[in-house]
Amino acid sequence: MIEIDADAEQRPSDEPGWYAYYVLGLLWLVYVFNFVDRQVLAILLEPIKKDLGASDTAMGFLSGFAFALFYTVAGIPIARWADRGTRRTIITIGLALWSGMTALSGMARGFVELAAARVGVGVGEAAGSPPAHSLLSDYFPPHRRATALGIYAAGVYVGVMLAFVGGGYVATHFSWRTAFLLVGLPGLPLAALVRLTVREPARTAGQGVAASDDRPSLGEVLRFLASKRSFVLVVVAAAFNTLAGYAVLTWGASFLRRVHAMPIGQVGTSLGLIVGIGGTLGSWLGGVLADRLGQRDPRWYGLVSAIVSALGVPFAVAFLLAPSATTALVAFTPYYVLAQMYIGAMLAVTQCVVTPRMRATASAVVLFVLNLFGLGLGPLVVGALNDALKARLGDVAIRYSLLGVVAVSALSVPFFVAAARHMRRDLGAGPVTRGR
Repeated sequence: MIEIDADAEQRPSDEPGWYAYYVLGLLWLVYVFNFVDRQVLAILLEPIKKDLGASDTAMGFLSGFAFALFYTVAGIPIARWADRGTRRTIITIGLALWSGMTALSGMARGFVELAAARVGVGVGEAAGSPPAHSLLSDYFPPHRRATALGIYAAGVYVGVMLAFVGGGYVATHFSWRTAFLLVGLPGLPLAALVRLTVREPARTAGQGVAASDDRPSLGEVLRFLASKRSFVLVVVAAAFNTLAGYAVLTWGASFLRRVHAMPIGQVGTSLGLIVGIGGTLGSWLGGVLADRLGQRDPRWYGLVSAIVSALGVPFAVAFLLAPSATTALVAFTPYYVLAQMYIGAMLAVTQCVVTPRMRATASAVVLFVLNLFGLGLGPLVVGALNDALKARLGDVAIRYSLLGVVAVSALSVPFFVAAARHMRRDLGAGPVTRGR
């Protein structure tokens, strides 16, 4: 729980030092590799589908549910380990595993082998964010936490950019198999760097009071989280956003290729740059805005998320209904900036409502819901709708499949507003203090 002390003076120890920013930068780079390895599949869907003779439903299952199911199932026990063990070691092991399995994806001889390799990627990546969120919450105090976690989350967009741009280039000039090998292998030396240079901080860092040595059970953590209405409502709202977010991220390249006949290299470069730059900007701006306004009133952590989510929907619709590729990409740019601005606030709320020994588990619970609902269902639903509508609409079916999930994402707005009503109680009745 965050204590309220409106008159607290900022002390030098409240501000993170250079090493905290080094750890943030290194973990950000790990997260970049996380999403390069995860999202390179999206730019390669069309050549893999052609080579392996798979349907859209099968490719939606491969890119979404097959990964998300094992990612979420493995996430909870790994997070429990992180709340009790050495977090840097867990990140190291996970990074080595998912990087190796990504490289092995390029050697798959058929759909089943490729699906098995992607399952391995999902299990490895489950060891990434929960321990990283916990580490960063010990290195950064509450009044800097949304900004730090927003910066960390921006690794998603740089990773997707590199996956789209690099994957599109390699697929054009070499093959999809080569793309998997090239993005997977560099993660192995990065894993060694994490193990050798990241120090495991005390769980009291950035808290101002000694952390309890109590190690709550999973049931106790879940009951504690369920008692925080702001947390529950924020997670529900974010689930609606991620349904559309992962669907657009997975099928956006295929949409531009099928509807606007863009070549794969051009699609990769265009989408990659927008996602990389726009997503990074949105995640960072959203975190900064939430931290600044949240120091005045904690309810802004929910209200900022509601406002930006509402503003993003019309641009998403314009992207999908645009008559040309150029117009579509112009509309996609503000949509993607706005659609990512809720993330820093969501992660900060998750970390601030729990005690230090609950942080990784709380993060894993959030990722369990978001990935199972968003990543698991989003790409799969769009793939199934594509197949169902293809006989009547042809390649344009993908436009209406994506419009459906974008419409569902608008449901996040009232849930974010409802969450804001409980944030004074769950996060404190005044501004977030600097000394805790």
